[in-house]
Amino acid sequence: MSDINTNQSFVAQGNDENKNYLLPLSAMTTLFFLWGFITVLNDVLIPRLKGVFDLNYTEAMMIQFCFFSAYFIVSLPAGVLVKKLGYKNGVLTGLVVASIGCMLFYPAVVVHEYWLFLGALFVLASGITVLQVSANPYVAALGPVKTASSRLNLAQALNSLGTTVGPYVGGLLFFGTAGAMAAEAGAESVKVPYLMLAGALLTIAIVFAFLKLPTIEAHTQEQTCKAKAHSLFDAPHLVMGVGAIFCYVGAEVAIGSFLVNYFAQPHIAGLEEHAAAKLISYYWGGAMVGRFIGSAVLQKVAPSKALMFNAVCIVALLSATMLTEGHLAMWAVLAIGLFNSIMFPTIFSVAIEGLGSLTSKGSGWLCLAIVGGAIVPLVQGMFADTINIQMSFIVPLVCYLYIAWYGMNVVKWAQQWRSKVN
Repeated sequence: MSDINTNQSFVAQGNDENKNYLLPLSAMTTLFFLWGFITVLNDVLIPRLKGVFDLNYTEAMMIQFCFFSAYFIVSLPAGVLVKKLGYKNGVLTGLVVASIGCMLFYPAVVVHEYWLFLGALFVLASGITVLQVSANPYVAALGPVKTASSRLNLAQALNSLGTTVGPYVGGLLFFGTAGAMAAEAGAESVKVPYLMLAGALLTIAIVFAFLKLPTIEAHTQEQTCKAKAHSLFDAPHLVMGVGAIFCYVGAEVAIGSFLVNYFAQPHIAGLEEHAAAKLISYYWGGAMVGRFIGSAVLQKVAPSKALMFNAVCIVALLSATMLTEGHLAMWAVLAIGLFNSIMFPTIFSVAIEGLGSLTSKGSGWLCLAIVGGAIVPLVQGMFADTINIQMSFIVPLVCYLYIAWYGMNVVKWAQQWRSKVN
């Protein structure tokens, strides 16, 4: 039964006391942690399968392409599903589908075909897409509108905790504890970790099935919202926000995907795969620290200004890693994680501001843009194959320039939307 219609659910209002939201917020943070952990495993899976199947950079980036293309295909149907069934049932659906994707790694290992791994990743990502469409607007709505960015940054900090521990755990599981895994182990190294994830996802689904979560009335009652007479194309802060999410996710994923191979370059660090995989935790750990800091800072600083400042800092860091060598180049690219921190939750919250009953659909649009994680790494892979891996970072640099431009203009665009619906 949908949590929208059950008599046991209660309505969440934006001005209620925060204590009303402690349980649902706590429950949702477990999801943010889990999908962060699962997503970042791709950064370690790429060099593992690249070696097993003797892939070039472009072929290896098909892992991210198949994973993030699911967002493009599934996001809009997921938005419709969540609108119809409610946030709770959307979460349950996402958990079950993601667990099926994890279980598909077993036959992929047995058959030992690269395309089966890609198919399993697509199913896994489809489930995570439904989770994203459900969880992000839900967390943003559980409290006052003015602190939505701060609240979503706090939840995303738990996501970053998952992305921080993921590369370290993945490095141990995929490459072994004492260096590169024995060659004969091959793809076998990924079987057990994903079966464990499948069990964890199903366990959490069972727990969520028994939880009572509040309904967001403004997102389910069309007749109470002035936005119903307008198209989302009339909301420039959302439309341009779709581009910003595309650029951010694409750039963040592309950078993370290349770190292991980048740090293996003799003129950068000359590290072996297992050692480089552990360093990725600094990249994602910086995002975790930044989100905790950002959750506090955004109580006082306008989200648009914080977004623009961080984007400019990343452009500077990317320029540094492209123009230098050794530890300076290595730590410059790792430091990007700290400034990545607030971007996704901040873009997401300002892009759906004021959408009312169109929020679920707008969330679907934004999650659709996560397909940037499929396209941008592939483009950078082509640059790495044709030029070199260091100069290929020009691709994410262009993405962050767009985000800085979005931060400069989003307040003006949001005002244009409010003037239309009021």
